[in-house]
Order: sequence, then C-alpha cells, then structure tokens
Amino acid sequence: MDTKNMGAGNGIYLDNNATTMIDPKVVEAMMPYFTTYYGNPSSQHGFGVPVEKAIERAREQVADLIGAEHPDEIIFTSCASESDNAALWTSLWTQKNKDEIVTTKLEHPAIIDTCSFLEARGVKVKYLSADSKGDLNADEFASLLTDKTALASIMWANNETGNIYDIPTLSQIAAERGIVFHSDAVQAVGKIPVDVKNTAVRMLSFSGHKLHAPKGIGALYVRRGTRFLPYLHGGHQERGRRAGTENVPYIVGLGVACELAKAHLNELDTRVRALRDKLEQGIVATVPEVIVMGDSTHRTPNTVNIGFKFVEGEAILLMLNEYGIAASSGSACSSESLEPSHVMQAMGIPFSAAHGTIRFSLSRFTTEAEIDKTLEVLPGIIERLRQMSPYWNLNKPKVKNIDHEFDPDSQERRA
Repeated sequence: MDTKNMGAGNGIYLDNNATTMIDPKVVEAMMPYFTTYYGNPSSQHGFGVPVEKAIERAREQVADLIGAEHPDEIIFTSCASESDNAALWTSLWTQKNKDEIVTTKLEHPAIIDTCSFLEARGVKVKYLSADSKGDLNADEFASLLTDKTALASIMWANNETGNIYDIPTLSQIAAERGIVFHSDAVQAVGKIPVDVKNTAVRMLSFSGHKLHAPKGIGALYVRRGTRFLPYLHGGHQERGRRAGTENVPYIVGLGVACELAKAHLNELDTRVRALRDKLEQGIVATVPEVIVMGDSTHRTPNTVNIGFKFVEGEAILLMLNEYGIAASSGSACSSESLEPSHVMQAMGIPFSAAHGTIRFSLSRFTTEAEIDKTLEVLPGIIERLRQMSPYWNLNKPKVKNIDHEFDPDSQERRA
C-alpha cells in the first residue's frame, strides 16, 4: 500500500471530523450541473430558469435537515468559516451601540481567530470557560451577557471531543436578554438531530464537506426577523445577502447530501455509535494509561478522542499512517502546530496526555473490519513509541493513576 497516496478503497479513514468522502449519490446529482445545466441562475431564459429551480430545491433540502421553517432563511456560502465570519461581523454592524461578543474557549479557529482579530480592533470578547470534561456552565454564560453584548456564539458540538452542548437552553438565555445567538454547528449537522425552530438560535453555520458533500460549499441559517448586512458585496445573489454567482453544482450537492444525512441519522446513532464504542472500549482495554477526553454522556456518535500519556500525538499519527490508518491530532485546521490543542488546554488536560491526544472520527461508510484492524495495530504502536519515550521510561514505575502538569524539558521524576 502506498501510504503517501491513499484514497477511497485504499486505507482506513477515521478522520471524518476533518472532512468526509463525497457520497457517490451526491457526485451523481452534481454532474449535470457541470455539463448540461450550466446557465447562470440569474438569467431569465431557458438556460437559467432550471438552474435557479435547482438552487431553490437545494435550499429546501438544507432547511429540512436543520428544521428551518422557511427555505429563504438559508444563505449559501463557500464554507462554514465564511458563515461564521458573516454572523460575527453582521451582529456588530447592525448594532452600533453594542461592542461585545460572548463565546467559549473551545470554539473552532473560524470563531476563535476571528474574535482575536476583532479584539485587536476594540471589540470586547468574553470567553466562557470549560471544565475538565469540556462541558459549559449555563449560569456562567448568563453572567457574561450584558446590554453591550452584540452576539453570543457557541458551537453545537465540539470538533475534537464530540461534546454536544445544550444549545436550546443557552440560546433561550440569550433571547431573554434580547441578544442574538449564533451556533457553529459544523460538527452537529448531519450527525445528530438539529432543529432550529425549537430553539432561540438566530444564526447557524455549517459546512458541506463534513456531511459527504464537496469542499467549497457551506450555509448560514438566518432566522426571519434577524437584522443582517451582507459580508460580501458586489451582486444581488442570495436575495442580496451574499454576492457572487452561485456555485450551482456544489449547492445541488449540498442539498442532496443534506437529504441523505437526514435519512442516515438513525444509522449514525446506532451502527456507527456501536463501532465508535467498540473502538473506544478496545483501546481502553488493551492500552494502559489512556484518558478518554470529553463528556461520554453527551457526545456525537461518531467521535472519540483518546489521550495516550507520554507519547507524541504526531508520532502516533505517522505510525498509524504506515498501516494505512488516518486519524487526527487536534483540529485539522490547526494541525501543523506542535502545541497541545487550545481545546485540551481549555479543559485543563495535563501535558502528559494533551500532547498525545488522537481523535478518531467515523462515518456511515466506516466498517467493523476497519475498527478491528485499528484495534489490532494500535496497541503495538503505542508500546513501541513508549519504549522510545524518555518521559514514559522516567515515569513508568509510578505512572499509574497520576495526572499532573509537568515541565517536559525538566528531569522531573515521580515521587
């Protein structure tokens, strides 16, 4: 196997929180819009009209998946990062007397980095803390809201741990204060039921490539009545809310992917969850000194994040790759950093484990044979790496049930 050139049918892909394989049915639905139906959807002639209808059909499919009452509440974007930026910026632009944002320390870089950019330009950003399981406190959230809060933005599910947050409760707290609530739902939509009409969410972002649609297409839900100014200018598309000729094949693909995702939700909650649990339990049973990250009672059914103490996560990934197994260490959008992820740091995970966290994320295309193969090779990988680890060798005699931060450059020994 060429482990530097893997693809569908060649290798084991357990990195579905980073991106997913495009469903063949999605590809099939897209193809006519590259060739036969190539007209501009803004054109009123016979080449444009059927293309416009295809976009509106996709809008209905997206709205149906997330429980939006009106299809026109869906704005097509290039990705969830664009959707997140649009939500943050429009909340500030439409409320000139408000200059505060409330978010969490667990958010995806699309939120965290944009908030840092805004902070440097005078916006006050308040960060809700997390406990050691990555859970949030609703009372603390309420305490951060003021009459200057333009937006509260909290993810529906975390990309690293899979933790699911109580968005209905948190959004209601914000609504009672008259505050706009946004959720980055990239890791929730298509994995768990999301029903915006039964929440007080005003805006919600998600991306196609996390639910078996192509990269380069996303959506922003904006509830009717929410004040909104476009992030991009230069055209009338998307009812004047997002300029630029629509990416029709990808929009069609997103619509079909959303329809398929809704049909497969039960499979995610049963078969895929069972495979995830088998993987997690198998690792815990065969590899000593591991920590399961996150809240095991409130997680997306496809995600498990394991901390392997005294081993570098990047080394684990490299050795897994030699067996044709793909996983992830931290967020794929910041994986080039050798620092423990900001999520693990926010949870207060000790350095000994935070540096060795591996996220395995499954999909409806994951098979039991792939999980069995991963469980077959992983214990040996960890054993070999620990044999080479100075920290494991220094601390091995006393390592059991000990968790505390230490200086990785010191000669610290367990007492």
